[in-house]
Amino acid sequence: MIPTIKTAEHLLQEAERMNPGPWANHSRVAGSCAKTIAEHCGLDPDKAYLSGLLHDIGRRCGVTDLRHVYDGYVFMREQGHPEIARICMTHSFPYQDIGAFNGNNDCTPEEAAVIVNYLNSIEYDDYDKLIQLCDALAFPDGATFVEKRLIDVALRRGVNTLTVPKWKIIMHTKAYFDSKTGCDIYNLLGVGI
Repeated sequence: MIPTIKTAEHLLQEAERMNPGPWANHSRVAGSCAKTIAEHCGLDPDKAYLSGLLHDIGRRCGVTDLRHVYDGYVFMREQGHPEIARICMTHSFPYQDIGAFNGNNDCTPEEAAVIVNYLNSIEYDDYDKLIQLCDALAFPDGATFVEKRLIDVALRRGVNTLTVPKWKIIMHTKAYFDSKTGCDIYNLLGVGI
């Protein structure tokens, strides 16, 4: 249900050639953070790494906003990896509402409906939450404080009425994984050192 590490790394390298940019290193950092946290809280480190590594694989299709969520979902399903397709769909929605996306809705109405229906049909598991958190921790050059990354995204992509509720959920998710790991995840990741 999930690709091998070698296959996933190849898919990311291929996608980076198709659409070069800092998003690929961001994905590598998210994968590394997810693996480290998973190792300390009873989750599968390989599944966590792969999920983080491929969460933005939809960017292979070009420079897009919300569309990358849909494109990643479709691509990973076509590759036969529905668990990673799920992460592609859920990673941008800690607040489980399409309106919470920071950026432009560049999907067709039909594609947006797929996202809405998908989000309404699932309950998040620890892998969804972990990758949402790691997406909010990962700069292309390494892990950072969640608050710093959230401000960075807001400055680049704007805010909306659901931004603050989304931030609150991300901070709650950090506290959740602090509790699951028995320590501040910033210490695990070397943030602020």
